[in-house]
Amino acid sequence: MVGIVVVSHSRTLSEGVAELARALGVGKAAVEPAGGDAEGGMGTSIELVERAVETVQDGDGVVLLADLGSSVLTARLVIEDADGDVVLADAPLVEGAVAAASMAATGADLPTVVAAAESAYEHRKK
Repeated sequence: MVGIVVVSHSRTLSEGVAELARALGVGKAAVEPAGGDAEGGMGTSIELVERAVETVQDGDGVVLLADLGSSVLTARLVIEDADGDVVLADAPLVEGAVAAASMAATGADLPTVVAAAESAYEHRKK
């Protein structure tokens, strides 16, 4: 199953989005938060994101969703060093995580899960 990592400057935000995505993904999707810096403050941590990727990675790929700024840069750095398919979705954090988790829970492949996350914002506009 495709795994999902929620990358945020805030540990609390990433945990909340992951919790929501898991619940709406019918609890089947592997969704891991990676928020805050290594000391628990605001910021981003390559190590936390890498650990989260390892936690959800089972060979089908991993979708990263990031809130803004340095979390996007951190996600991109993790992708450069990742073993396996790890992709940063160009998607809104909350809606993208929920859409990705819902699609991943169906057993969809990585491109389909990424497409679901990236189309999440379009549904909000309608």
